[in-house]
This record gives sequence, structure tokens and C-alpha cells, in this order.
Amino acid sequence: MQAIYTAGSGLAGQQARLDTIAANVANANTTGYKSVRVDFKDALYALMDSPVSDGEANNLLLGSGVVLNATGSDFSGGPLIETGGPLDFAIRGAGFFTVRTPEGEILYTRNGNFSAGRFDGGSCLVTAQGYEVLDAEGDRIALPESGSGISVSDEGVLSTEAGAFAKLVIAAFSNPNGLSAVGETYYAATETSGGPMAEEDLSVTQGSLENSNVNLAQEMTLLIRSQRAFSLASRALQTADDMEGLANNLR
Repeated sequence: MQAIYTAGSGLAGQQARLDTIAANVANANTTGYKSVRVDFKDALYALMDSPVSDGEANNLLLGSGVVLNATGSDFSGGPLIETGGPLDFAIRGAGFFTVRTPEGEILYTRNGNFSAGRFDGGSCLVTAQGYEVLDAEGDRIALPESGSGISVSDEGVLSTEAGAFAKLVIAAFSNPNGLSAVGETYYAATETSGGPMAEEDLSVTQGSLENSNVNLAQEMTLLIRSQRAFSLASRALQTADDMEGLANNLR
């Protein structure tokens, strides 16, 4: 019976890995997407006494499979794709754009595909989902009436010929792996990630977007390995089930 549980845990683990690989491949061209990895750990071990030739006990550890430990994102930078869009921004270095949902939740993203959204008779900088992009004061960024001639400095200062009118707030975290994923390209701060801090070592590029950092060649290699491991665990489960059936017939 233990063999069935062990093989079953292997199947569940490889299925989780295959699901993650599929998500990475599906988002290979998603702006600001960060590849995801699953981490496993050994399940509980049972201590067994096995006699050896000299009559002394030899303690053996019998494993009981694997369990999913955690999922994490690879926050390394992706390649920049030039678009020429005046409201397309990309971050060179660490950090995240800070946005606010209609419900007031603060989220963080590397997707700088912004546009002009309407509010109170004016326009402000918003994401493709309509989330407000925030400035250094935590307010929405109101755009000039003309909406043209906007430029951004390396430090994220937005300006027109009339002068600067806002600064993008770029947030950094002491432990970005502790961020909680919200959708494909948004993250929420947690106790594990720590609170947002101002990121200074960066450069904001206008007219470009950061593409996904998914390495398709690597994903295909992992896919082959996971499929083989899944097949092996499936055969182990079938063998364990057959042996259990034989044992029951002998009773």
C-alpha cells in the first residue's frame, strides 16, 4: 500500500511541474511575464531496522514520496522589445511599476504597456487592465490634456515641453521571491517579501517593453524530463497496484 502512495505522490508532483511548464510556454510572449518553477521536498521518512551480517541493527530510512514545497518566479530581466509607443516603458534593472486596482489594492508589475485612461473629465496613466499607475506620492498620474510629447528620464521622471509633471514610483523588495502572484504579470506584497522600497539602481526606457524571460529551449528540456518521470511514476503505480492485487488473492 505504501508503494501506491509513494508512486501517486510522484505522479502528482510531475503533473504540477508539467502544468507549470505549460503556463511558461503559453506566456513565452507575454509582456513582463516571469517564468515559474516548482520546488519539491521529501515526504516523511519511516525508520526501519534491518539486520546485517554481524547481527547489529542497521537503521534504514524508507521514503514516502515527494510533496510540493513551493512555487517561485525567476525575476531576472527579459529582453527589451522596441515598440516606439510613447507610453510603453521598460525597467532596466530590478524593481516594479506600482499600480492600483479599482478596488484600491496595490500591486506591482514589470509590464509597462500603459495607455491614457479617462477619469473625472481628464486622463491618467493606466495599465492594459485599467489599473492606475502611481507616482512617487502614491497618486494616479494625470496626463497633460494634449497627451503628446511625453518623455521619461532614466530616473522615471515624466515631462513635456512645459516641464516635469510626475515621477514613476519603482518599488523594490528585499525578498522578491516572497511576492504573491496575482494573475500573469502582477504581484502583491506579503510579509515574506517585505514592504516596498525605492529602487535607485535602475533605468526606465521609453518606447520599449520587457518581454517574457521564458527560455523555450530550457522549457522543452524540462518538459521531456518531466514526461519521462511521469511515465516512470505511472508504471510504478501500476506495478504496485498489481502486486497489491496478487497479495489480496493469496489471502
